[in-house]
Amino acid sequence: MHGGGEGHISQTLRKHPDWIKVGAPGGETYEGVKRILENHGLNTVCVEAACPNIRECFDNRSATFLILGNICTRSCRFCAVKHGQPEPVDASEPERVAAAVRDLALRYVVITSVTRDDLPDGGAGHFAMAVYKIKELAPECKIELLIPDFKGNRQALEKVVASPIDVLAHNLETVPSLYPKVRDQADYSRSLAVLRTTKTIKADLPIKSGLMLGLGETHAEVLGTLQDLRKVGCELLTLGQYLQPSQKQLSVARYLDPSEFRFYHEEALKMDFRHVESGPFVRSSYHANQAGV
Repeated sequence: MHGGGEGHISQTLRKHPDWIKVGAPGGETYEGVKRILENHGLNTVCVEAACPNIRECFDNRSATFLILGNICTRSCRFCAVKHGQPEPVDASEPERVAAAVRDLALRYVVITSVTRDDLPDGGAGHFAMAVYKIKELAPECKIELLIPDFKGNRQALEKVVASPIDVLAHNLETVPSLYPKVRDQADYSRSLAVLRTTKTIKADLPIKSGLMLGLGETHAEVLGTLQDLRKVGCELLTLGQYLQPSQKQLSVARYLDPSEFRFYHEEALKMDFRHVESGPFVRSSYHANQAGV
């Protein structure tokens, strides 16, 4: 899972600073969207992770769908998604996602998934099918895929890049020194290679990545990671505060002051990132529809 599962803040966890305030989701728009999703039997990261930005995104006709089930084959220590043996892939899901996009009149959709290392292509074909179905039912809707690393399988990556998407995203999540602690089943170089290879397959496809901050990284490590992203052609960037989902996940090492997020925003723009979202509540798909794609 890529940045999901960490939007919810448990009230029993470490006291957070005053600028970390999460309002409960609700309202007419939220309830209406939730009903449509339930009618189609679908999950969104927006609802499942109790994302603090849910009302704003739904009001802007933007949503992030979670496909390929809700059980991950990996166990990243920042994520609250269950891990274990996933259920078989639901072949009807791409069509149901497309129908929900149409019924919700979405203008921008992000599709992500749990990691499915049990599948030969990591679920790439399922991602691509969802894209084609959406384009059939809602041709004007722009589509961003937030994908796992597919274990470095180039053929799997080619399947999703060949589909009519507008943005390809893959999150590094953290700096290289913290991978053994935070993402021990992932590999920093492999994740960078996903982004680099995407550009070699389709040079004009915008690519995007994101980091969670507050896990113990240094300023120099963050800036070095941003430079690594620019070197492989990443143009779109999200930086947000890590929030511990429950006592089972890693605790927050540090809450960044909002001024630090402004600093990283300015530094990233100096590095020629085309669009940067940087703030405590920024998540992978926050303001995705405003990136100018």
